[in-house]
Amino acid sequence: MFRHRLGTKMILGVLTGAALLFSSINIRAERPAKNQDPAAQAGGRDVTIPVTIEKKNNKERAAAGGLKADDFSIREKDRPQTIVSVTSAAQAPPIIEILIQDDLTSRLDNEIRGIKAFITGLPEGSRIMTGYVTAGTLNVAQTFTTDRQRAAGSLRIVRGPGSGSPYDPYIELSEALRLFDSQPAGRRVVLFISDGLDTSHGFWDADPNQSMDLSRAIRDAQERGVAVFSFFAPGVQTRRVSMATNFGQGSLDKLTSETGGDAMFEGTTLVTFSPFLKQLQEELDSQYLITYHSVNIGAGFRPITVSTENGVKMLYPKGYWVK
Repeated sequence: MFRHRLGTKMILGVLTGAALLFSSINIRAERPAKNQDPAAQAGGRDVTIPVTIEKKNNKERAAAGGLKADDFSIREKDRPQTIVSVTSAAQAPPIIEILIQDDLTSRLDNEIRGIKAFITGLPEGSRIMTGYVTAGTLNVAQTFTTDRQRAAGSLRIVRGPGSGSPYDPYIELSEALRLFDSQPAGRRVVLFISDGLDTSHGFWDADPNQSMDLSRAIRDAQERGVAVFSFFAPGVQTRRVSMATNFGQGSLDKLTSETGGDAMFEGTTLVTFSPFLKQLQEELDSQYLITYHSVNIGAGFRPITVSTENGVKMLYPKGYWVK
C-alpha cells in the first residue's frame, strides 16, 4: 500500500484510452470569456501553471476522459480569471530535472535502472537535467539535453550514508529550480528523490511548518511554474529516528502539495520505486499547461483555485508570490 498526500494509493498501471484525454486542445483569448471578471480592467499579467488530473478510481477516470479544454475555470484571490490557453501533455514535452540526494540508503542503487528506463521513456522533445544533492552543493551530472540516452547514462549510484550528507536539501533544490530560467517556457517538472529532512537550523526546525529553506524552495517553484514530485528514501537520520522520518515525509508532502506535484512513499523504508515510476508517468501524461490572464494587482501571495464543470480532481500550485 502506498501513502501520498491524498491518502492510500494502489498503482493500477498505465491507463487505456489516454489518447482521448491528451488530444490536441487549445483555447485562445478570443473565445467567449466565461471566466472573465466583469470588473476586470486592462493590464495585469499572464500566469502559466501546471495542472495534473487525478484518476484514482473508475469514476474519476470516466470524468477525466470526457474533459474538454473549456471545462477549466480559474480563480485567483477568489476572482475569476480569463484563460488564455490550455495545452495537453501530448503537445508539450516536459522540461524535467531528476534530482537525487546523495546520502540516501544504498538500496537506492537498485532503483537506478528503473529511473534510467523512466528517462528514456519520456516523449521525444523532452528536455532533461540530472543532478545530485550533496553537502552545500548541487552537482549537475547532465545539463539540460533532449538526448534521453545521454541523460539516462549520466546517472550513477549514490555515495551513501555518511558521505556528502546534505543537512539541508532544499537549498540545493532552490539552486536547481533557478536553472529553469535558462529554459524556454513549457511544462516544468522536478522529480526530487530525498529524505526531505532539513536540519540546518536545528532538529526541531526540521518540522515542515518551521523550515525556512523549504518555504523558500516552494516559493521558487511557484514563481517558475514548476510542479515538484517526490520519492521518499531514507537518509542517515531518517533511518534512526522516527520523528525525523515524520518531518522528512511531511516536508516532501508540503513541497509537492504547494507546487502541484505528488509525494510518493511506502511506509518508512524503501522497497522499490517501480510503482512510483509508473504512477509518475501516468500523472505526467495527465498534465495540462494552463495560461490565464491575472487581473489582480499589488504585491503578496496570490492563491489559486482550479476547477472543472464535471468536478475532476486535480493537482495544481496553491498560488504564487508577487513582489
